[in-house]
Amino acid sequence: MLVFDGLADWEPAHALCQINKSQKFDVVTVGFSASSVTTMGGLGLTPDITLGEVDIGKAAIFILPGGDMWQEETHPDLIHLLHRLREEDVPIAGICAATLEIARAGLTHQTHHTSNSKKYLKSMVPEYRDEDFYVTELAVTDKNLTTASGLGSLEFGREVVRTLGIHNEADTEMWFRMFKTGTIPEKWA
Repeated sequence: MLVFDGLADWEPAHALCQINKSQKFDVVTVGFSASSVTTMGGLGLTPDITLGEVDIGKAAIFILPGGDMWQEETHPDLIHLLHRLREEDVPIAGICAATLEIARAGLTHQTHHTSNSKKYLKSMVPEYRDEDFYVTELAVTDKNLTTASGLGSLEFGREVVRTLGIHNEADTEMWFRMFKTGTIPEKWA
């Protein structure tokens, strides 16, 4: 997962928890540099590795959390990495404003995607031309690309869990409904 100053730490939380609990994958934080960052929620994080150290052959997914940074600037080194991940068919998952960088990278071309709104994408990414593939949902996955609205962190988590095959479909839906409705399944009550 990419980490940077001001990342919206709650957005990938459900996904990261399930990834970590599965013990099938290691959660590795990736920074633009090795310097520590502070999340929107005030958590201090030190990246495990930098963008240049990402081993695409070992990556199961690359997660981009939201944050105000995406509305202010683009990152050519990150866009290059996203293209390399895409070429190797490594899943990419972006939520909230991180969908701006995904659109800037051209990854939404001919791929169903979502964001905070179609108008938001068009206003923030002037070169965006993929309106016909925009889906008005909280989260969507198509062609190993997961995108989500900032209002859909739980839906984002469900898509990441599905993409990684962490649970079977029935257990994934049970987990999702439990957090979405606040109802504990009978088998766990």
